[in-house]
Amino acid sequence: MELKTVANEKVVSKRKPKEKIGTVVSTKMAKTAVVLVSRHKSHPLYKKVVLVRKKFYAHDEEGIAKEGDKVRIQECRPLSRLKRWKVVEVLKS
Repeated sequence: MELKTVANEKVVSKRKPKEKIGTVVSTKMAKTAVVLVSRHKSHPLYKKVVLVRKKFYAHDEEGIAKEGDKVRIQECRPLSRLKRWKVVEVLKS
């Protein structure tokens, strides 16, 4: 993490945006892809490994993502009520 001082006012931190890899489950909206991201998480009490799934709405300007594709999404500024991610690249068609 780099720290920069801007004219002796305040310290600004530059961090890398978060990235996730998931599968496109819907492209029915204009310029939007719904991406399902799965991860394994240990249950806090029983210690069993549980599959956790979450859907992310990602901005897809060029419409490069199709249903079933594996894509990389990156965190960005809020683009709508639900969209806070953008499609960076298609990994596997």
